[in-house]
Amino acid sequence: MAVLSGSAVADRLSRPPVRRWPTMLLGVGCAGALCCAASLSPHQATNGPVVCPFRLATGLPCPGCGMTRAWVFLAHGRLGDAASANPFAFVTMPAGVLIVLLVVVALVRRRPMPDIGRGLRHPMGMVLIVSWIAFGVVRAVAVLSGHASV
Repeated sequence: MAVLSGSAVADRLSRPPVRRWPTMLLGVGCAGALCCAASLSPHQATNGPVVCPFRLATGLPCPGCGMTRAWVFLAHGRLGDAASANPFAFVTMPAGVLIVLLVVVALVRRRPMPDIGRGLRHPMGMVLIVSWIAFGVVRAVAVLSGHASV
């Protein structure tokens, strides 16, 4: 049994605990979404029903609208179609793959789950989140003004 010094104990106590289940659920969700993207055909994704609650309620696209189609297009190598469906898929799909890999490695090595929130709190993570929301607002305004269709 290892004995920790007073400063090591204080360091462990001062760090917030990393919760295991939210990160694992996120990893499972990302794995499921990646499997769906690979198994759906682009035709199925294009002709499927609208499932976005925001779009169903308002008729306007949210920042994530088109993400499912974009992931399907990316999984099938249709980069142009993915960019037109939702360009942020080029960020979110690799992030999903990374999250799945981090969770699997943590489970296999019996290590603590990674702190995914740390990446979101990073300045680059904040820039991406703000950019994604701004993209959604611009797209909604374009739809409202008749310059784009849903």
